[in-house]
Amino acid sequence: MNTLEGILASTRAEVERRRREVPLGALGEPAPRVAHAFRDALTRPGMSVIAEHKRRSPSAGPIRPGSSIAEVAQAYEQGGAVALSVLTEEPNFDGTLEDLREAARACSLPLLRKDFIVDRYQLHEAAAAGASAVLLIVAALDVATLRSLQSAAAELSLDVLVEVHDAAELEVAAAVGAELIGVNNRDLRDFSVDVERTYALLPAMPDGVVVVSESGIAGAGELARLSAAGVDGVLIGELLMRSADPAQALRELLAGVEPGI
Repeated sequence: MNTLEGILASTRAEVERRRREVPLGALGEPAPRVAHAFRDALTRPGMSVIAEHKRRSPSAGPIRPGSSIAEVAQAYEQGGAVALSVLTEEPNFDGTLEDLREAARACSLPLLRKDFIVDRYQLHEAAAAGASAVLLIVAALDVATLRSLQSAAAELSLDVLVEVHDAAELEVAAAVGAELIGVNNRDLRDFSVDVERTYALLPAMPDGVVVVSESGIAGAGELARLSAAGVDGVLIGELLMRSADPAQALRELLAGVEPGI
């Protein structure tokens, strides 16, 4: 069993546990939000940064122990992020749905629920907790389930960022009509990172899609290079989370990217 398979197994068990504790009908109505706020944030001129709150990772261990998600979310908003990604997976990343709720209370940025979504129940959780969008990972889903979850997300007015990491997965994303495609530079099977994955997949991107490069962004130079190559946005977590001043670190990253590239 590789890393991704292990995470998916624990995710399914956690979803069933939460479903027993809080049945679907008890989750509540979707929280108020602006329709397509996440998608629209990524289509503004220039490079868009989705800043991520992540407590830990299986490969890096604890990240910014003791941090307040409210303080981090507000710092990201002040630093120029257009959206906030909140990692809510608990067994491997120490995230919770309460992190998503707290972020929604603390800032006005559109929120992406970053998790291993395998069940419609998780979409209803996301909508009730204040998310504007969810991540669907091609490597974690068969095509029928991916289509079903896309449709269910649309019914809840959730934008969908479809994540790929190789050419075969990109073909699947294109086949299901993904409008927002994230290239994960981290291979979830072994957690190796290579930003060149984004550049390799760019020529095969369907016309008109919004492209986000995820993971492994090491500094302003890489951000500028991705922008020049035509990437619409980046998702950055650890680089900002480990900074003493996340708002200033984000400002410095964005300062090297010419608006409108």
